[in-house]
Amino acid sequence: MGRPRSGGPGGRGPGGPGGPGGPGGRGGGPGGRGGQGGRGGGPGGRDGGRGGRDGGRGGRGRDRDNEFQDRVVEIRRVAKVVKGGRRFNFSALVVVGDGKGRVGVGLGKANTVPAAIAKGQDKAKREMFEVPMRNTTIPHEVLGKFLSSTVMLKPASEGTGVIAGGGVRAVLELAGVRDVLTKALGSTTSVNLVRATVDGLRNLRSKATIEQSRGVKITL
Repeated sequence: MGRPRSGGPGGRGPGGPGGPGGPGGRGGGPGGRGGQGGRGGGPGGRDGGRGGRDGGRGGRGRDRDNEFQDRVVEIRRVAKVVKGGRRFNFSALVVVGDGKGRVGVGLGKANTVPAAIAKGQDKAKREMFEVPMRNTTIPHEVLGKFLSSTVMLKPASEGTGVIAGGGVRAVLELAGVRDVLTKALGSTTSVNLVRATVDGLRNLRSKATIEQSRGVKITL
């Protein structure tokens, strides 16, 4: 009779295998680790954000470039005789301005026309300067000289327009001058006339600058 009672504890033993249900829980755990993949995705988002910011910076650079207008005044082809034939190069005279009182001129040289124009634009942007203005015209009469070319610039009343031609007109219009009288003397080479016009604009003085240098009040 004692032996059947000892068999009872044996019955409890088989109940233990029910515990393996726990491994199923552990199996679920690895599924939770899949969340790490979500964390990995996060850095990708950050990288994407950086790309967006970088793109934004590029956009601001393009906005600055869009502020300027450029005009190609002249393109020349130059032939150089070398062993075995002739080599051609191109030069481009480019004027760049914002139409609000800033202008610059550049001469680019390269083996192709697009490259010469691009170099001319870069040089013109580096050489930009401020042009003193009085409303829509220049503050006073001035002479500009370059080599054998001379350009005379005179203020004009509103509505006169830019009385000039070729490169002289390009420089004045891109500088933002709307009313002015001009006269070209001497050599009429485009490069010389453009450089002479730039020289004249650089010699302009605003009313405030003249008053400060002379120490007197000027009444126009």
